[in-house]
Amino acid sequence: MKVEELENVASSVGLLIKIQVRETLGFCFFKIVVAEQKENIIKIWAEMKGWTYLNKQGIQLDTLRILSKAPPFVSELIWATTMSWAIEKKSSNKARLLAIFDSEGYSKKLVRYFKLIGFKIVKEVGSSPLDLFLRLVWGGAGTLMKGECIPILKKLEKKLSLIEDN
Repeated sequence: MKVEELENVASSVGLLIKIQVRETLGFCFFKIVVAEQKENIIKIWAEMKGWTYLNKQGIQLDTLRILSKAPPFVSELIWATTMSWAIEKKSSNKARLLAIFDSEGYSKKLVRYFKLIGFKIVKEVGSSPLDLFLRLVWGGAGTLMKGECIPILKKLEKKLSLIEDN
């Protein structure tokens, strides 16, 4: 699915997708939101922030926020839009993220969630001197994970097809 198709799917369930892009010093920073607008009030249900690598061979996902009482399919829409945008606008097929180690239970839930989306564990980023650069980039320790945008998008398209079937 292309971004425009995902915007149409979101619209069919009363949601909006907005993408904000800013280019600075060769980096492309992006923010993608899934929101709902009722009259003049906009409620943001999900937000993804990140940037493209300098060589534009992938995206780095930095912040993901999905509200717990979000309407159905918000999670699928934010992920599908992010993957579709990376493929379509940046010719990227790789994504990476760090499941930050905040607390033992929550970190494990994040890793499980990201695995369900389609990411695979690369390594644990900890206190090793070799991890210093990654810790500076991410601002903490955690589980470094990588995924491929096309397979992740295909998996999400199957779930989103449930909307179109209704």
